[in-house]
Amino acid sequence: MSIGGCMSLIDYGRILLRRGWIVGLLAALAGVSAFLFSQTQTPIYRATQLVLIQPSRNDLGLAEATIRLINSYVVYLNSTAIAQQVIDDLRLDMTAEDLRGAATIVPDRDRLTVQIDVDLPDPDVAGRAAEAWGNMLVAYRNRENQTVRQEDRINALLPDRPRIGLLRPNRTVNTLVGVLLGALVGGVIVFTLEYLESGIVRRREDIERLEIAVLATVPDGER
Repeated sequence: MSIGGCMSLIDYGRILLRRGWIVGLLAALAGVSAFLFSQTQTPIYRATQLVLIQPSRNDLGLAEATIRLINSYVVYLNSTAIAQQVIDDLRLDMTAEDLRGAATIVPDRDRLTVQIDVDLPDPDVAGRAAEAWGNMLVAYRNRENQTVRQEDRINALLPDRPRIGLLRPNRTVNTLVGVLLGALVGGVIVFTLEYLESGIVRRREDIERLEIAVLATVPDGER
């Protein structure tokens, strides 16, 4: 690599041959560390329950009323009282605020659904809590329907059981991120070493050719 010049592909190849082990070592260490760190984390599982909101007849007026009401269903489900009722029904050992903090409830106006996500360390508890939360909306709509005519009713139903899956940690992603970060740090170290080394002039011919002022010399040990 020439001093003050641009590096060629040959220079890069030479650097990788000489110091590529540094990049590989740091990438491996960071990847293993990320994997081991993921192993120490408590797994969190997400249970997702969909609630389908279904008008009793297919006309524009009732459909618009259903869309307007769907936000109020989210407010109703996201209340402390409903969370406490889920806890009481399932006999969970947690507070209503803790359960609310583990839940995410969002409406989908296009599909006329309410999605309930519950994130807990126990996948079985997460699934039962999400399903119980959905049934709260079903029961609420059943009560409301008792006061209106059958053709004006808006029904809520659970189209399926909750879907349950591991939310975090994602060991594969964490390990890959660790490897990439380790390789990046290793690359920075390698090119820093090369940059520092390129400023050291070793031969007398280079000193004379470049007209560099000599501050110190390293004896070769042969006197």
